[in-house]
Amino acid sequence: MKKLTYPLYIHKQCLSFSTLNLINKRIFHFSLFTIRFKSILVSSFLLFFVVNIQSQELEAYINKAFDNNPAIQKFELQYSIASEKVNEVNTLPNTEFAVGYFVSEPETRTGAQNFKVSIKQMLPWFGTITSRENYISSMADATYEDIVIAKRKLVTSVSQSYYNLYANTAKQKVLEENIKLLETYETLALTSVEVGKASVVDVLRLQMRQNEMQQLKDVLEQQFLAEQTNFNKLLNRDKAIKVTTIDVLNFPSENFDSTIDNLSVHPELLKYDKLYQSIEKSELLNQKESAPMIGFGLDYINVAKRPNMDFSDNGKDILMPMVTISIPIFNTSYKSKTKQNSLQQQEILAQKQERFNTLETLLDKAINERISARISYKTQTKNLQQANDAEEILIKSYETGIINFNDVLDIQELQFKFQINQIESVKTYYVQTTVINYLTN
Repeated sequence: MKKLTYPLYIHKQCLSFSTLNLINKRIFHFSLFTIRFKSILVSSFLLFFVVNIQSQELEAYINKAFDNNPAIQKFELQYSIASEKVNEVNTLPNTEFAVGYFVSEPETRTGAQNFKVSIKQMLPWFGTITSRENYISSMADATYEDIVIAKRKLVTSVSQSYYNLYANTAKQKVLEENIKLLETYETLALTSVEVGKASVVDVLRLQMRQNEMQQLKDVLEQQFLAEQTNFNKLLNRDKAIKVTTIDVLNFPSENFDSTIDNLSVHPELLKYDKLYQSIEKSELLNQKESAPMIGFGLDYINVAKRPNMDFSDNGKDILMPMVTISIPIFNTSYKSKTKQNSLQQQEILAQKQERFNTLETLLDKAINERISARISYKTQTKNLQQANDAEEILIKSYETGIINFNDVLDIQELQFKFQINQIESVKTYYVQTTVINYLTN
């Protein structure tokens, strides 16, 4: 049997049973008052809205995640690479140089030809380079949406992990309160055993219940460490860094559960629009590339002087300007590209509609679950109040010398269940709010 450390219990032999019973009643009432006062105080805090404190703390964590998260850095680098490709395509085709040496020197009237130097530059059709830049820029714009999407997802992940940590901490506090309450009940049971109004079995049941509560608390502590690791890794920092959450997360009194329809501007859908536009730019580029290319060049031929001859053009070198045109006579590849672009646009429209349906389903589910969380919170609050009233009745029955410890355990278990469900309702409300914010903001 668990030993007590209360001074009055240690010196119980000096007091009569009636006096001891009266004193322990007062101790019991004072202990219950202290524990319940704390619970009522915490519940009363729920009436006040402290979202500003919560938002500031959570916003600080989110900003750290933006600065450190490798996924965000990855997408930013991808966007930088895509943007840099604009400079890659803003160039002309390679300039061609050629040098030839006449092994068998052809003789001409002005002398023998020694070697030949050629230079040629091909130029794409008017507007082709601009079309390439526009196409690459449109692809970079689509890549930029990946950054926006990744940041939204990171905000959602950090927020949800934060709310999980809050719920875990809140549950641990509830368990601590209930363990203390059970210790107070155990004191009452031990006193009742002394005066013959309870059995040792009642004490053992209370102690087993305490063990059960302690086990739940130990499990929650391990779950907290696992979630803390997840949270710290989202911020890309050491997993052992202690994460603190707000003491009280309030349930909003305002009703924001009306239907929200703002999916059309969601970045996941905007990305499909930009991909569609990039295909349009790709088709314009395809049309430009199917046009002829014009080239300009110059040939220089070195001519040696004829020996023992004297005339005006003796050994005169040859310069020959040239104009070249490249015509895509066999343009099947360009026609195929046009058809592929058309099919890709149809595919993008189908993907966008599929994603819209998925996001709309997620939004509707989140809204309904948030409404359900509000309903559950109100019900648990009402149930908890009724359980507290039942507890008060049991306390008053102790004044008459009658108490049923089975009823005590039943009421305590109900109170614990309602408190945990209350915390879960608050967490669910905020977690679903993060989903709604991801989809609509």
